[in-house]
Amino acid sequence: MPFFLLLLFLSLFSSATACDRCIHQAKAAFYQDEAAGLYRGACGYGDLTLQLSNGYFSAIMPPLYKYGAGCGACFQVRCKNEKICSKEGTKIIVTDRNDNTYTGLVLSQKAFGEMAMSGKDGLLLSYGVVDVEFKSEILSKFYDLGVDFPSYSCRIPCEYDNKNLMVRVEEWSQYPNYLAIKLLNQGGQTEIVAIDIAQVGYSNWDYMGRNYGAVWETKKPAPKGPLQLRFVVTSGYDGKYIWAKYVLPADWRPGLVYDTGVQIYDIAKEGCPTEQCGDGQWKRR
Repeated sequence: MPFFLLLLFLSLFSSATACDRCIHQAKAAFYQDEAAGLYRGACGYGDLTLQLSNGYFSAIMPPLYKYGAGCGACFQVRCKNEKICSKEGTKIIVTDRNDNTYTGLVLSQKAFGEMAMSGKDGLLLSYGVVDVEFKSEILSKFYDLGVDFPSYSCRIPCEYDNKNLMVRVEEWSQYPNYLAIKLLNQGGQTEIVAIDIAQVGYSNWDYMGRNYGAVWETKKPAPKGPLQLRFVVTSGYDGKYIWAKYVLPADWRPGLVYDTGVQIYDIAKEGCPTEQCGDGQWKRR
C-alpha cells in the first residue's frame, strides 16, 4: 500500500499545474526571544539552527510548514513600507511552524532587520509587525483528492556552498534497533517526501516515517551493518529517487553527523510565462 500511494503521488504530482510563483501578502513579526526559534523550533534543528541558516531563520504558517515537509525551505521576503524597507528584502530558511493566525511569518531579528534600508534596521524592528510579500504558491490539488501528502509551494532554491546533504543521528536513537535521523543542508528547490533504508549491498528496503519536522525514524528494527538511504525528492511538479549508497557505518552512534555523499540541486520546472512567475525584479504594488 505505501508503494502504491507513492506511485499515485508521483503521478498526481507530474500532472499538477505548474506553479506561478505569484507574490503573496502576509504580516511578519520577529522572535522576541531568539531561543524560542533556536531550540524549540518545530523542525527540530535545535542548536544547529544558526549553523544551518546563518541566523536567517523563520517560522512559517502551517500550509507552508506542511507537516514538516517545508522544513529547510528557503523564501525571499521583503516588507512593503517603501520609506524604510529595501527592494531586495531578505532570504530565510524555514526552521519552525507559526500557528499565530495574525502573522504569517516570525523571523529571526537578524532576518527581520535585513529587510530594512541601510541604517534603518532599528527603526524597522521598533514596528514589531509589518506587512510583507513573498514568492510562493500553494497547490491544494492533493488535499482535494483526499491524498495525505503535503501540497507544493514554489520558493527560492536553497544553496549551501556545495555542501552535501547531511544526516544527524538523534540522541534518542537506540543502537542498533531504532534509528532517528535529522536531514541537514537540503539544497535546491526541493522537498523530501519519503525515505527508504537498507543494508549496503542489499535491496530489501524498509521505509522510514516522519517523526516530526525534519526528523525521520525507522518503523521496525533498523537493518544491521552499514546503511544506505534512498530519498524520494520532489521539485516543481517532478519527483525522483536519489540514492545515497553509503551513509551510516555499522557502528553508527547517536549525536553524530554523517555525510550522504550527495547534493541536491533540482529546481522547480515552470510552465508559465516569466511575467507571471515573479522571477524578474520585484515591483512595488
